[in-house]
Amino acid sequence: MESVLRPLIVVGGVLVITLLVGWLVDLLLRRADGRQGNTPLWGLLRRCRLPLQLVLCTALLGASYPHTQLDLVHRHRAVIAQVFTLVLIGTSAWLVVRVAATIVEASYTRYATATRDPARVRRVRTQVTLIQRVVIAVVATVAIAAMLLTFPAMQTVGTSLLASAGVLGIVAGVAAQSTLGNLFAGFQIAFGDMVRLGDTVVVDGEWGTIDEITLTFLSVRTWDERRITMPVSYFTSQPFENWSRGGAQMTGTVFFHLDHSAPVAAMREQLRTVLGECGAWDGRDWSLAVTDTTPSTIQVRAVVTAKDADDIWTVRCAVREQLISWLRDHHPYALPRIATSPAVLPPGEQWPAPSPLDGWESVTAEKVGGGAARTGRG
Repeated sequence: MESVLRPLIVVGGVLVITLLVGWLVDLLLRRADGRQGNTPLWGLLRRCRLPLQLVLCTALLGASYPHTQLDLVHRHRAVIAQVFTLVLIGTSAWLVVRVAATIVEASYTRYATATRDPARVRRVRTQVTLIQRVVIAVVATVAIAAMLLTFPAMQTVGTSLLASAGVLGIVAGVAAQSTLGNLFAGFQIAFGDMVRLGDTVVVDGEWGTIDEITLTFLSVRTWDERRITMPVSYFTSQPFENWSRGGAQMTGTVFFHLDHSAPVAAMREQLRTVLGECGAWDGRDWSLAVTDTTPSTIQVRAVVTAKDADDIWTVRCAVREQLISWLRDHHPYALPRIATSPAVLPPGEQWPAPSPLDGWESVTAEKVGGGAARTGRG
């Protein structure tokens, strides 16, 4: 009877203590969150309840399992201890990652709430995202190394690797030169404020928005929902357009090629009407002017503004469509035309009459050409 009750008491006691501690921690965090509602840290820390309970349960079981006094446990004590050690390392790493992610997210949320500049918010979000990825990578590497070092064979290998760390470091640096270059480029992008999450960029002729930034690659989401994945080293070594740099507001242009008789003043008033009815126009500025002329047409440029790249595209399309429709319906003569009427001579002049000699010369040329052609075929 004692051989059955003792394991149940040990395991049951560990579970009760684990659940009780988790409940108390969650209760304290809820009260702290209620008292300090402007600080989201306490509410976010409640996400760490599960990994905390796993760490506590694993540690208590690892310390109390010998007291079960079971023969099976006694015979496999080394294996059970090894398993508890590996699980404890893994759950501890999970807890550290969850706490670090919670602190980073709480800091970003508080900064985004207190800052009204969208560009600074995107910059901080890019930085905290990369910091979080670095923390996860470091903690995972340390946890895996600690797990491997719990095996005696791996301790011997680790000692040998440590002795030859200099040579291995050189070899690894040469072999992973591209990866390391992307890694450092990721830090340069994050803390150099070159490009941020949500920025509108033009890369290799593709217009899109920065959708994801990691330590090695960057994803651009195009207007047609495609994803272009590029190494981060591209943005540190190649020129690219960042339309969100210095602010999201943009100025766009629309060009019209019209006849010289186009009513420019009436077009200017119609542009004012079109922009007044366009919800994407931010009202900052607009203009319309003749910027160039050719022997057959003039070039009219309309300048409009909008709050971001998406709206500037909408405004430009609306202006182009509605002004062309207005010209077609009310001033069709202003659209480009191809002149097909005879040229007009100056007063007092007339076209010269054709000469019979000109006709004879043309007929003679045809005969000569035909004979040469026939001679060539023969």
